[in-house]
Amino acid sequence: MIARNLNPFESIKKWYVDISLDIQQSSEKYFGQVKTIEILRAKNKELENYQILYESAKNRLDSTLESLQNIDKSSEKITFSKVLSYVDFNDFTKVWLDFDKKDDQILALISDNYAAGIVVNQAGRSKALLNGNEKSNYTVFIGRNKAPGIIHSSKADGYILAKFVPIWVKIKKGDEVITSGMDNIFFEGLEVGRVVSIRKKQDMQEAIIKPYAKVFKQRSFFVYKKTIDKNKKKTELLKEEIPTK
Repeated sequence: MIARNLNPFESIKKWYVDISLDIQQSSEKYFGQVKTIEILRAKNKELENYQILYESAKNRLDSTLESLQNIDKSSEKITFSKVLSYVDFNDFTKVWLDFDKKDDQILALISDNYAAGIVVNQAGRSKALLNGNEKSNYTVFIGRNKAPGIIHSSKADGYILAKFVPIWVKIKKGDEVITSGMDNIFFEGLEVGRVVSIRKKQDMQEAIIKPYAKVFKQRSFFVYKKTIDKNKKKTELLKEEIPTK
């Protein structure tokens, strides 16, 4: 009975089990902490990426709003709009917008402070025709001499074309292209791109332009609308009809 109660192996066994349990619990706790740290590091990296994206988007937004701060708010309007989808899967130059459009007025599309295309109404939906689309046409000024032209699509990928530029107005490679505002679509002065080459014809010239706006990567745009004051327009028409002495 004494030998059975004082068996040294029982105490050794108990000590071994206790030590094993302590080691196992310590190991699980350690590896659990390591896994938690790895998860937190991954989350932190993800948050850092979101922070960078946020700062980038905020800077682009601030830049766009700063360039548009001189717009007359009483007669002009800027609206943020998201891209919903492509109009046709085989044409990346046409997209649907969530912009509410009911009339047939052609509106301007702005991306990252640059001219990006136009917005039209199709069956009560807003369709954006991006730079590079054959129907995305608006007027521009080229270079210091403000040579007028009209934007069209180009056969070269990644470029657009300014057509009907008067042959007598001097333009050159490197000239900056801006919107002219003469079409009542854009306001004057919004950057479009830079001339990379010029084609001379008999009675006119064409400028091949590298656009600034990266339209195919955008998931959102600003839509610019110039409000037409009907009363003012009627007054101007009446003044034109009244003969002067």
